[in-house]
Amino acid sequence: MKLEKILGQLNSFEKNQFLKVITSIIETPPKKSEEIDKILIASDRDLKNVDNLNIVSVFNLIEDEFAEYVRKEFSEVDSQLDILIDILIRDGNCIMTRDWFNKLYEEEIKSLKLKIQEFQAEIESKKPTIDLARIRDYKIYRNCVKTAYTNDQKRNQDLKITWDEQSILLALSDTLELSQEEIKLINYSVLNIAKQDIEQNINELKNLGILFYSKKTLKVYIPDEIVRVLRKIRGKEVANKYFRRVLNQLKEPQINYLCRKHNIDWKKPIDEKIKSVINEGISFKSILIDGIHKENTKVSEKKVVVNELIEKGLCIPQIKGTTIEEKVQNLVNYFEQVDKDEKISISIDGYDKLMVDLATHVPETKTYIKQEFDLQDDDILNSSYLLDYNIKPKDILDLIPDQKIKEFCEKMSIKSRGNLAFNVLENYIDAENLFIENYHLIAFRDINGLKSNGIIIKEADMGIKFEDVTKSIFGKLGLPVDDKLRKSLNNSKNKIDIVINLGNNELILVECKTVKDSGYNKFSSVSRQIKAYIDIAKFKGYRVIKSLLIAPEFSEDFEKDCREEFELNLSLITAETLANILNGFKNTRHKQFPYQLLMKDVLISEDWILKAINK
Repeated sequence: MKLEKILGQLNSFEKNQFLKVITSIIETPPKKSEEIDKILIASDRDLKNVDNLNIVSVFNLIEDEFAEYVRKEFSEVDSQLDILIDILIRDGNCIMTRDWFNKLYEEEIKSLKLKIQEFQAEIESKKPTIDLARIRDYKIYRNCVKTAYTNDQKRNQDLKITWDEQSILLALSDTLELSQEEIKLINYSVLNIAKQDIEQNINELKNLGILFYSKKTLKVYIPDEIVRVLRKIRGKEVANKYFRRVLNQLKEPQINYLCRKHNIDWKKPIDEKIKSVINEGISFKSILIDGIHKENTKVSEKKVVVNELIEKGLCIPQIKGTTIEEKVQNLVNYFEQVDKDEKISISIDGYDKLMVDLATHVPETKTYIKQEFDLQDDDILNSSYLLDYNIKPKDILDLIPDQKIKEFCEKMSIKSRGNLAFNVLENYIDAENLFIENYHLIAFRDINGLKSNGIIIKEADMGIKFEDVTKSIFGKLGLPVDDKLRKSLNNSKNKIDIVINLGNNELILVECKTVKDSGYNKFSSVSRQIKAYIDIAKFKGYRVIKSLLIAPEFSEDFEKDCREEFELNLSLITAETLANILNGFKNTRHKQFPYQLLMKDVLISEDWILKAINK
């Protein structure tokens, strides 16, 4: 769930500790302090007086400093931060009940203790199954951890690993190519691992500004923005779901080679091996750069393997890079952008329809999702729930075995050649709703923004498409758009964009304007247009009770001129406002939008309209 949405669901007390942490970082000051000052200037530099959207903007500006602040907390050796954060950054754990968090924590401690016993027995065995060179690496690192932890004893001080010692251990673990799981096993074979109270854990994480806790619902919330920071701290360059997506494209001998290198049972089924590789916390970049390639493989041969994986396996041809390191880093950047992006490649309605069809034809879908993402709820097969956990349609399709996807395609008459997942997504694009979801981009004639969302519209067709989508929105609001009447009213000089026929010869006339420049400000020309439309309607026996102008946004001067013009009875609606009104209307009891709500203001705001229709 996005930080802005979480902040909107919590009270001031529940947000307070997070704001304190951000404030302390701002006072440092951070690298981007000038940009932060511009945001805070209207609020006396007090974050409590800043709206949620601007709080998110401030957090994005201090993300690096926040990461550094959390890293320093790892020097507190008894904090178990690594264990707790490894739970929080798993896909599907961004929203949890208190009891579910406790369950996952207890399972993690129990599993860790068992693994430590097995690990210690293996490296001390006279006939180990692990390569002797690898055991030597483990022992070197363990001796260094032990020295860093116990050397305070000689100075009669509390046992701890300092920040400086931690940084040296980090450099050593990187050199030895240890996974996060290997590091954790070795660390806790030296340190005492004891189960902590769940309230202690929650309070510790809340005080660090890592999570939010609602005592009313007994739920913890970890915003997507913070999850991404925590992943970087733990050396996880990409989310597990993208890691799995890549590993699924590797050949089994490559997976086996990787498993043997990191003491993972390579004889297990392929799905279990992939899961083990992900859980080990092995560096994503190191796997593609070195981990899957045998010793003495030439750099040119490695590049061929990686290029084929990205372009043919993942079907992402736009990833550039001269060196293999650049190529892999750009792949990481691509997945990071996909993770941040709110776009889901199909419409929301298309997503819901996909989940209904999957539930019907692949009934195991719910089980796949719950198991992979550790979800505790039962009613999960809807877009709003899944998107709160940042789970998108492609993430769902990645979980379903290829054979079942193929059978699904056959049942739904979806083409089965090429990439099956992309074929399925293409089938559920739902063009009408996709255009509505990108309505504001059409209003701004943002060709590049539309292209990135899979929508191609020619520049010359942008105005017509904006009118068509506006008609579709009014239709979904239950308002009677009358195209036949519109055509009968229009003449060669005056062409009304949209006519809403309320009956009894009463009309609402709608004019649509797209514009690339910020702030629509051509009041004189549009007012002449609308006056001509009203005169035509009046001449043919109709009464125009309201005229509306839809545009991407309006300048202050335009709004002022409109307020002073009383003959037109004109109200202004931005494209974003109209789309938000439609989204809010869908969840109300009304079959038809009460058009009387459009009669009151010059510049219509969705806030009070949504409040009114939800009563």
